[in-house]
Amino acid sequence: MGHSLRAAALLAFLVLSVLVSLLITSLQQFGSGSSRFSNATVEKELGALRRALDLQLRERRKEILPLLLPNDDDEKDGVLKEVQPFPELDQNSVLDSSLWNEVTLGSGKAHRDQMGCESLMDVRAAEVLGSGYTKVVVKANLVGGEPVALKLVNEQGVDMSKCVEDFKDPRGCRELVSYKLRKEMLLLQRLRHPNVIKLMGHCSGVVGGGGREGGRVAVILEQGTPLQMIQLLQTPWEDRFRVCLDLVRLLHFLSWSPLGPVGLLDFQPRQFVTVSGQLKLTDLDDVSAEDAACWADADCTLQFPHRNFTLPCSPRGVCEGLNEKRNIYNAYRFFFTYLLPHQAPPGLTHLVDQIMNSTGELKADINQTLEAFEHILLLYKSGLHLDKLHPSILRDYTVMQDMSTSGNVEYRCWPSYSQQGCVLSVHSAREAAYICNSHPQCNSFTLTGQKTWSGRLLASFRSSFGHLVPSGASELYVKNPKVPQPPPP
Repeated sequence: MGHSLRAAALLAFLVLSVLVSLLITSLQQFGSGSSRFSNATVEKELGALRRALDLQLRERRKEILPLLLPNDDDEKDGVLKEVQPFPELDQNSVLDSSLWNEVTLGSGKAHRDQMGCESLMDVRAAEVLGSGYTKVVVKANLVGGEPVALKLVNEQGVDMSKCVEDFKDPRGCRELVSYKLRKEMLLLQRLRHPNVIKLMGHCSGVVGGGGREGGRVAVILEQGTPLQMIQLLQTPWEDRFRVCLDLVRLLHFLSWSPLGPVGLLDFQPRQFVTVSGQLKLTDLDDVSAEDAACWADADCTLQFPHRNFTLPCSPRGVCEGLNEKRNIYNAYRFFFTYLLPHQAPPGLTHLVDQIMNSTGELKADINQTLEAFEHILLLYKSGLHLDKLHPSILRDYTVMQDMSTSGNVEYRCWPSYSQQGCVLSVHSAREAAYICNSHPQCNSFTLTGQKTWSGRLLASFRSSFGHLVPSGASELYVKNPKVPQPPPP
């Protein structure tokens, strides 16, 4: 009996053990199956996200491929150099493959004279100038001390953050976001002009380790000074006119660019810098290189905060001149309105008024606008606007060649090239004498031979001085003392 009980207990234990073992095995298999099911679901979702991201990347490539079409100077003897068809475009299209390699790999034969990744190996004195949704701009000095501006993908920007949130792929997102920089680099190469910031080179990828990390892009530009309208409003009219003239020359070039009529869709003073006083466009990531298609005139409406303009729809279904007109009116409302009329020389005010009227009402095209600006510049440089100043005005002054003064008593005038005194640009001593006569405190002025960007002379005006000192190439004009008139009998 005892043996049978022990046998039954042992059998029960064995059965229980087998059941537990089977249960554990079943649970393990169930868990394994759940894990495989979970992993498969995640892989499926990630695959869908990768396909969606790849679609976005292909769309970005399509946007910049037309910019790879060769320039006229890439053609020699009727043969295009280093071009090949790309499957993304019509098979009849040809693209500059060496430039494509420059954009995607940071290598190739195009623009070998420009800076590359090796120039950025030891960047010094970096300083962030600004950042936006896509890009960050850094002021830096290269090894040789040359100042440059670097445009980089903003790793903390809105575009990058949203992409990673949507696609879960930081590296792919970096490549996607970098296409705005690549597009801008291509535009800078195609739209080379004195009033467009100079592209000094670029680096695609980060050198180090085993090679380059995809999506890393740095565009190397000449360094400029951000345009500050408040400061510009306090400068002499001549410098304000220069900014407007540079802008019109740029817009004329964009209307007849190698890419067609280019419109600046984000037209703001912050898109410009000055380099040695010359205005330059520095942000080209939001431009339109073709006029809009249309069915009727209503499709060709330009809308601004306080004005709307409707252009005719051409017989070929294009709003011809739309980009040009948009550029002109934006130049009027953001630049001309503030910079041109105030303190314009009296002999030029009627011409300035004509420009303000024609651009504010879009009555003139860019050719006519540029012609009007160049005419003002010609008059201003030649002094023809001063025809009412009689030469006898200098009879009231004694001129001393190769002489200057010391112990000066300065007075301030506005606007002046010097904050400590009164320094203005003049065409000649005759105009300087006219200015001195209009300032009650003026006693003398000096011409040193220094010139402004237009070739006009800088004249320094003062109320009195202590001593005469020799100074080569200077001319000192001193007012003759007025002889007291006897009282009337």
